[in-house]
Amino acid sequence: MDIKCEWCGGNASSGENTVYWELPDGSRAIEITMTPAIICQECDMVYQPDNIIKEIEDQLFLVDTKLIGHSISFKELMELPRLLKRNYFDFSS
Repeated sequence: MDIKCEWCGGNASSGENTVYWELPDGSRAIEITMTPAIICQECDMVYQPDNIIKEIEDQLFLVDTKLIGHSISFKELMELPRLLKRNYFDFSS
């Protein structure tokens, strides 16, 4: 599947990178390793698609963030048990 860069329109591919995310309560930031990303071969931009951003934000809102150290992998974050079944405060859908 061909992926087009959202920044320059060039050819891009799926990959992973490390991101830094502020917790919903604003208490600190964490490192999330091996996060799905789009990597552009033309402009070198590396970014997370909207669906991954939403997954991260929802999960951080729904889990006990005290269980997260300074660094966690994307997979480990997504596997943390949720305190709620879904984000009932997301009115975008």
